[in-house]
Amino acid sequence: MAINITTGSCYRFQILRLNLFMYKYKCVIFDCDGVLVDSEPIGIQILVDLANTYGANIDLAYGMKHFKGSFFNACKNKIGELTETKIPDTLEDDYRQRSFEAFKKEIKPIDGVKAVIESLSIPFCVASSGPESKIKLNLELTGLLPYFNNNIFSCYTIQKWKPDPAVFLFAAKTMGFQPNECVIVEDSLSGVKAAKNGGFDVFGYTKHDYNNELEGLANKTFNSMNMLLEML
Repeated sequence: MAINITTGSCYRFQILRLNLFMYKYKCVIFDCDGVLVDSEPIGIQILVDLANTYGANIDLAYGMKHFKGSFFNACKNKIGELTETKIPDTLEDDYRQRSFEAFKKEIKPIDGVKAVIESLSIPFCVASSGPESKIKLNLELTGLLPYFNNNIFSCYTIQKWKPDPAVFLFAAKTMGFQPNECVIVEDSLSGVKAAKNGGFDVFGYTKHDYNNELEGLANKTFNSMNMLLEML
């Protein structure tokens, strides 16, 4: 008798098979934007639009290369350099207000990430450059917040930003693990550098890595969440 195995059943089989084997790591630390939630094209387009009101004359491709994964003040300084003007301190408030409204209408989880999270039988958390309020909002809007409880770590809490590894070290310590017991899942160059600077292994998600910046720097790269299941 012929057996028809659909794509969905194959994916569920991968998850089942994953749980039958031991993990290489004891804890998974996820970045948020671009890894758990598909927020970066939305948020960066808004930042690009705001920059262009000051005469930056840039597009989304520029923003994805220069703003992705960066501390907001670094983005603000970059806009100031491009426009040769002093950018007002109100820029961040304007950006947060506009981006939060856009996220409420448009944001979605990264394809397949919920299945990855549900398959994990080891501790995991999220560590992001964004404010905790933004992390929680985006996780809530995409239905992912209940999976993380209080295991949410923000660079704003410790006032240090990637590529400084502090947020990952903070997350690992709070979760009860050493860096060599954890793996970071990142999609930005600054995030991958932060992980390496902290002595972590890091897997680079390349869906929006248009310039192939993560190849050769991350321990492994992948462009689909079903690949991550195998790598773990």
